[in-house]
Formats: sequence, C-alpha cells, structure tokens
Amino acid sequence: MGRVGAALAVVLLTAVMLATVSSGAAHAAADPSVSVSRAQAGAGSSVTVTGADWRPKTLLTLLICGQNAMGGTNSCANAQGRAVTTDGDGAFVKKIPVAEPPKACPCVIRASTVTGEHAFADVEFAIAGHPVKPLPKDEPGGERISVLAARLAGSSGLLTWFGAPPQRQLVLTVANQGSVPAKDPVFQVGTSHGVFAPRWEERQWRGTVDPGKKAQVKLAVELPAGAHGDYRVSVKYGKKVLAEQPWEVGRPWGVTLFWILLFLVVPAAVFRIGMAIVDRVRPPAGRARQRSTVRLSKPGPDPKPETGADTLPWFAPDTFSAPDEQKGRP
Repeated sequence: MGRVGAALAVVLLTAVMLATVSSGAAHAAADPSVSVSRAQAGAGSSVTVTGADWRPKTLLTLLICGQNAMGGTNSCANAQGRAVTTDGDGAFVKKIPVAEPPKACPCVIRASTVTGEHAFADVEFAIAGHPVKPLPKDEPGGERISVLAARLAGSSGLLTWFGAPPQRQLVLTVANQGSVPAKDPVFQVGTSHGVFAPRWEERQWRGTVDPGKKAQVKLAVELPAGAHGDYRVSVKYGKKVLAEQPWEVGRPWGVTLFWILLFLVVPAAVFRIGMAIVDRVRPPAGRARQRSTVRLSKPGPDPKPETGADTLPWFAPDTFSAPDEQKGRP
C-alpha cells in the first residue's frame, strides 16, 4: 500500500503540474483584451471595463486616450485613470469615470501593465461632445512608430568606476500604428547633460514591426569616458521625439583614489630610492669607527724612562736588592 500510495501521489502531482503549465501556456499564448459596457458616454459619467487573458495577479492602469493613444500617456486623461489588479485567471472588471483627454478623438480606453513584461490592449470608445479630428499623417514610408514604454537596462561595471565609458541599453516597447510594416527602422538616440543640447547618434534596429503590432527594441547608449552627473537619454524616429529617460551616472571614484595613491606613493618611492643611493655612496658607520680606533691604537717605539735628579735612590731596584744579595753571600 505504501508504494501504491507513493506512486499515486506522484501521478497526481504530475497531473497538477501539467495542468498548471498548460494553463500558463494558454494565458501566454492568448493576447490580452479589454471590452466596455457601452461604446459611447459623456464626460462625467462612468463606464465598466472588462479584461481577459492577462497575466494573473498583475497590476494594470486604465486610461482614456485621444488620437488612438498615438502620443502615449501624453494624449490620455491621466488624472482620471484607474488601477486594477487581475485575478488568478488574468481577468478583471473595473468601473472608471469618463473624462475628456487632452487630444481629440478618435479615442480609446487603454489597459497596460505597470510591472513585469509590458503588455497593453485598446478598445474603441467615443466621448459625447468631445472634438474629433483626423489622425496625423503617416511617416514618409507609411509607418507610424510610437513608444508604449521605455526604460534603461544594465549596470555599471568595475571599469566604469575607474573612468571607462558608462553603457546602458534603452529598452523600448514600440507599436506601429501606420498602414505599412516598419522594416529595420532607424532611430536616433541622444544624450544630454545639464543645459546642453542632445548629441544624436543613429541606431538601426534589425526587425519588422507589422501594422497594429508591437515589438521590443533595444538600443545601445554610451557616454564619454569619465562622465558623471545627471544625464537624459532621448530617442526619436524621424523628426519626432518618442521618449526620454533620466540617467544618473555616479562619479568614477576609482580615478580619484588612483590620483590620491599616486601623490602618496610616488613621493615615498622617490624618498626611498634617494635614501638607498645615499647609503651606497656614504661609507658604513662601523667601518669608519673601526678605522678611527685603529689609528688611535697604532703601536710605536716604547718611551725610555727618564732618569733625573729628582729620582730618589731608594726607589731604584738595586737599592733594595743589594743588602739581600750581600746576606746571601758567603
């Protein structure tokens, strides 16, 4: 029974895992969608937005936008937007107030993710009394590229700490709202510091964005060596600036540390080399002292005793030995 129970538990666990994987695959395969309770409403009223096939437990924003949200959030009524979190099945129901966006219609209600991989979905919506104008003309090639989300990816390495050029990747989620595919689009990436104008460089992305589709674009960004401070990274397509991202670059303290060590180590090394040269040129103190000692103790002729009138006769050796020798004689 024990082995049978263990085998049954393994089978059940495998089935649960397969069901979870298949459910996640189904959510990943289906595109997220939104719908509204009514297609038209006036400002000041409310409308119910329903979503399906989103990632489970994901935070979304709901915005009413003009010009089909071509200008991103700049064309939306951001103050009247609402946030909602999807349930375990990736669905939601949320009532939002109807407000007039800063741009003319055609209008849409856009649902987009806040965290994780960027995803969005639009549904057409008419606002009673709000002006309606034709959409801006397409680019010369017929494509119309707009940026849905932008961020800077990457981090600084050890070489950047020592003054190497800081590098990042500008990750864009773009959509083609034109009538023809955008094949290998060429973007312009600009970096600016302070009040100076951006310095633009062309970056070509290899890929195709079909009409009505979106894609993730990664563009390399590099600053000059030793750059630090507050920078701003901009990207434009054609003559239109699509997005801007701030970039705070830390000071390369490794360079400062290098110069400090240089001013401390080099004088110390020069001093040590000078002292070594002086020690080699100057004779050792022990040898000099030994030579002076040898000179002072150099042997010479023994001085002869001087005999003068002041010498007393009883201090002479013969004076004391003569009586004894006389006593011992026969």
